[in-house]
Amino acid sequence: MYEIKIKRKLEKNLNKLPLMVQKKFFRLVLDLRDKGPEQPNWPNYSKLSPNEYHCHLRYSWVACWKHEKKSILIEVYYVGSREKAPY
Repeated sequence: MYEIKIKRKLEKNLNKLPLMVQKKFFRLVLDLRDKGPEQPNWPNYSKLSPNEYHCHLRYSWVACWKHEKKSILIEVYYVGSREKAPY
């Protein structure tokens, strides 16, 4: 089981997202906690770098996270529109 850290700024902005996106985000967090950083079953999942990942929650909404090897911590650093995604 992994430990999930959600950036403080992200926590503040979650309630501004559409309800369906919020629900999918929390499902993703559970999958990250239970299965780890690699989530090939999520739409458009891909590795952005050796320790950064992303997937689509809906067509226009993405989540990004990072995980250092040999660590149980996964940090979710972005959830929002794909146009503003940091990649």
